[in-house]
Amino acid sequence: MPRRTATMLASTLMLIALLCAGVLIPVPYAEMSPGPTVNTLGEHGGEPVLQITGHKTYQAGGNLNMTTVRVTSADFRMNLVEAVYGWLDPDTKVVPHDTLYPAGTTEEQSSQQNAEEFSQSQESAKVAALKELGIPVKSWVIVSTVVKDSPAEGRLHAGDVIKAIDGTAVKHPSDVAKLVTKHRPGQNVVFTVVPVKEQAAAEKAHRTATATQDVTITTRTSDDSAPKRAIVGISAGTDHTFPFTIDIKLADVGGPSAGLMFALGIYDKLTPGDLTGGKFVAGTGTIDDNGTVGPIGGVEMKTIGAREKGAQYFLTPADNCAAAAKDTPGGLTLVKVKNIGDALSALKDIRSGNTGALPKCTTKG
Repeated sequence: MPRRTATMLASTLMLIALLCAGVLIPVPYAEMSPGPTVNTLGEHGGEPVLQITGHKTYQAGGNLNMTTVRVTSADFRMNLVEAVYGWLDPDTKVVPHDTLYPAGTTEEQSSQQNAEEFSQSQESAKVAALKELGIPVKSWVIVSTVVKDSPAEGRLHAGDVIKAIDGTAVKHPSDVAKLVTKHRPGQNVVFTVVPVKEQAAAEKAHRTATATQDVTITTRTSDDSAPKRAIVGISAGTDHTFPFTIDIKLADVGGPSAGLMFALGIYDKLTPGDLTGGKFVAGTGTIDDNGTVGPIGGVEMKTIGAREKGAQYFLTPADNCAAAAKDTPGGLTLVKVKNIGDALSALKDIRSGNTGALPKCTTKG
């Protein structure tokens, strides 16, 4: 066999071997890419995204699009070829797998967490929008989750309303941990609660639940902190009663990052006129009950997805501004927001054409 032919054959075989190895060798990375973007003022799957009953609503025009990031699943393992392809694609981002999914996280656990965060973001969006409009919302602290095999298992239940601990009134979820950790491990703590069944019955009858009961739980030592502290094995959250019904109909979306855009969509539908002035505005950001906007992950992917759909302006959490501004898609203006008030002020400037007053993102923040 001529040397030239032998050399070509050896090179070809080596290339094939490398490609096979690249396909077969898993690497500890995950891929992020622009996901779907949905107009909160429009329809999705044939029905309105925001459905409000029991209160006057107004027709809202323009776009207030929530944005998403498409990521490989927790159980998926990229191979070397896929990782290299992702690194070369300017519209995707390859990141260490553990930055998205802590070690040991399964797809089922990840999906459940995303669903819970999405549900909580909807509740906070409703509260923030109604508070901004001066519409009262009743709120109380509840048991969000009960840890399996913890002292609270079988004693407290998700949805129980926590009225007091050791006789001290509970006003905020953070009060629960503060009051429990005043004890030493092994000491008793007394929860005064409205059981979830009583609370549900009261809400159905449109009355205030009053039947409370005291539940005594013996604390145990935490196994995740130093120095050790007393725990009972629950997490606390907030539940609300709204004066009318607000439903958010959007499946196959998870995580908390749509909160800001849901809140703005609700506000727009409950007020006359268009917040956007007919402009295409997209955005992202978590939101809490007080309207504070928090940072999210994958902002670079979201700006790409928004611009591809035609967005002109992108409402950006202040803490994400520097990262987003490093590679802003052409034709997209990044607007810095810290809370729902900032967002409403920016929308006022956008619809009036006073865009020079907008607080724009820069690489410094």
